[in-house]
Amino acid sequence: MGVLELFNLRGKTAIVTGGGRGLGLYMAEALAEAGASLTICSRRREQLEEARGRLESAGKGGVLALGCDVTDPEQVEEVVEKTVEGFGSVDIVVNNSGATWGAPPLEMPLEKFDHVLRVNVRGTFLMSRSAARRMIERGSGGVIVNVSSVAGLVGGDPRYMQTVGYNASKGAIISMTRDLATSWAPHGIRVNAVAPGWFPTRMSRGLIERHERQMLADIPMKRFGGPEDIKGAVLFLASPASSYMTGQTLVVDGGLTAW
Repeated sequence: MGVLELFNLRGKTAIVTGGGRGLGLYMAEALAEAGASLTICSRRREQLEEARGRLESAGKGGVLALGCDVTDPEQVEEVVEKTVEGFGSVDIVVNNSGATWGAPPLEMPLEKFDHVLRVNVRGTFLMSRSAARRMIERGSGGVIVNVSSVAGLVGGDPRYMQTVGYNASKGAIISMTRDLATSWAPHGIRVNAVAPGWFPTRMSRGLIERHERQMLADIPMKRFGGPEDIKGAVLFLASPASSYMTGQTLVVDGGLTAW
C-alpha cells in the first residue's frame, strides 16, 4: 500500500455530529474529500442542507443530512439506523456536537453547567455506543474520533475563558476516549480524540474579537488554526494511517499547551 492510500476512505461511511458548520463542517469535508460517504447531523436543521450541497461538491460519496439532538437516545439511534440503511454500514464517527456557557465558577448557572455536560459528554457517549453496537455486530471494526479541546488538558485562562462546564466536559471526553478504546479494542474499534486550540468559529469568534492580542501572545506559532489544520488531523485519526493508535488525544493548538 502506498503511503497516500493510508488516507483513502473510499467505501467507508462516516457520521459527523455537529457537521453543519464550523469545525464539524471542516472535518466532514476532509472525510468527503478522502472518499467517504457521510451523514451529518445537528439540532440546527437549517444549516444542514447548505452543508450537504457543499459536501456533495467536495466528495465522491453520498451525503445524508439529518436533524438530531445528541442527548436524546432515540434520535441518536435513528441517525445511526438511517445511516446503515442508506449506506450499508457505519465505519467512522466524529463526535463534534458541543455546547458552552461562559461565567465565573461562582456565578455559573447550574442549569447551564448541566446542559453543557449533557451535550458534550452524554451526547458523545450515546453516539459512540450506538455506532459501536453496529460495528461489533458487523464484525469489521471501526473508528471513533471524539472532539475534545485544549480546555480539557489545562484550565481556562480566567482573563478570557471562564467556562468551567465546557472545560470539565472536554476533560471527561479525554478520559472517556481512553475507556472506550480499551473496552472496544478487542472488536477492532479504535477510539481517539482530537484537542483543538483556538480556531475562529461561531462559538469562539466573540472571544477572539475581544481578546485576540492576548490569545495570540499565548500561542507560540502566533496564529489561530485554519480549516486545513483540523482537516489533516481528523483524516489521520479516521483513516488507516493511524491504525496502531487508540486511546490517544492528538493536540492541534499551535503550541499553546507546550509552554
